[in-house]
Amino acid sequence: MSDMYQKHAVKYAEAVKENIYNACLERPSTQAMLDDVREAAVIDMGCGSGIYAGWFLERSVKSLTCMDISPQMVELVKQSFGEQVRAYTQDIALGLPNEADDSADVIICPLVLHYVKHLEPVFNDVFRVLKNGGYLVFSTHHPFADFECSTSGNYFARETVEEEWNTIGEPVAVKFYRRSLTEIFEAVTKAGLVVTRLSEGQVDEKAKLICEETYRRLSREPNFIFVRCEKRI
Repeated sequence: MSDMYQKHAVKYAEAVKENIYNACLERPSTQAMLDDVREAAVIDMGCGSGIYAGWFLERSVKSLTCMDISPQMVELVKQSFGEQVRAYTQDIALGLPNEADDSADVIICPLVLHYVKHLEPVFNDVFRVLKNGGYLVFSTHHPFADFECSTSGNYFARETVEEEWNTIGEPVAVKFYRRSLTEIFEAVTKAGLVVTRLSEGQVDEKAKLICEETYRRLSREPNFIFVRCEKRI
């Protein structure tokens, strides 16, 4: 796990509130794939500092469970929302062992799966935990965008990528996995989930005020991919 989400957790939490990639691209694109969540049992899988948690609570969900691999991020969620949420540390690469079968109406997983080497345990447990008719919305790196980071030149090979990101105003080393669209969708469908919607996102025009060059690039080139998949038995 990168220091970005541990050592620099507080700085990261502040940075993502209004930045381009999270606030102007990822969040509005993910939220657009969600139905009315009033009275829904929701799991925020990879909750980070709790920005989605606040959004869900404003919309009167029935219950909200937040989990993240970073104890520092989970502590920020607890500090912000207290007993309004159930929050705990969990490596989702191991699935959702603390969640009951058929217990969730909605699960979101925003920008987490590219840190997970093997996707099958994640989607298998998502299927188990979702109620029939429930759905997962996840966002992850767009395979096309990450291919420029390939060291093998083989699009279909899963690769570890190491980069320096300037999200918090200083370079921080981040490691993630680059994988094909085929690998992602095979993990989803083998778990029994049905893909019902796919989006490549749309950057909000507010991004122009932050950096017009980045706004133009994100308007023309894919960066993330957004998928909604449902449990239908």
